[in-house]
Amino acid sequence: MRSFLRTLERATLRDIALVCLADALVGASFGAISVSGGLPLWVPVALSVLVFAGGAQFAAVGVVLSGGGALAAVLTALVLNARLLPFGFTVADALNGPRWRRLLGAQLLTDETAAFTLMESDPRRRRAAYWVCGLALFAAWNLAVLVGAAAGGLLGDTDALGLDAAFPAVLLALVLPALRERRTRTAALAGAAVAVAATPYVPAGLPVLLALAGLLFAARPAAPAASAGGSGRVEPLAEEVR
Repeated sequence: MRSFLRTLERATLRDIALVCLADALVGASFGAISVSGGLPLWVPVALSVLVFAGGAQFAAVGVVLSGGGALAAVLTALVLNARLLPFGFTVADALNGPRWRRLLGAQLLTDETAAFTLMESDPRRRRAAYWVCGLALFAAWNLAVLVGAAAGGLLGDTDALGLDAAFPAVLLALVLPALRERRTRTAALAGAAVAVAATPYVPAGLPVLLALAGLLFAARPAAPAASAGGSGRVEPLAEEVR
């Protein structure tokens, strides 16, 4: 672990720490909401260890607290977590080693872990970013959930404290640097438009998956540059300097 910490830049470690702090607030909110809603303490704690996906956990508990069954809660969580499948392909190189290590690493895959990994191009730094962010988030999230669950209803209205907005704020902060590229902005806006348009007509969770259609715009090849004469033909450099 120390070698991983030395591999990453201080700015990256600082950003990971800030993300862990923000997610800890959300985790405490999740634990408090679950217990104050009538669930036993072990339910949010077990969900955090076994599922470790904030959005899916909130969705599953929301279904149960609103009167839904266990099957509906599980299906809802699975639909939301399906978005992590393409992330797994993009960061698979960071999970080299024996099978037990890859299985452990797969449990740590989150939006934040994938984002920090994708920010690095060097293989060593990619592995370091994945494991440092994943382990730090796992520890911070589960500890915060336990504290929030133990506090129970002491936090009162967690929405009034603004804790419900912390999770989307973290994701937005991670996405913003990538939006500097025009193709990425186009794909993000297209995906957001698809998700918003589909929200009134499909079950919760499916709009997020349908937003992946925006990737079609990111995959489009760039148009060839036209020459100064407007013929669309790019002359070789040797011809220009001859």
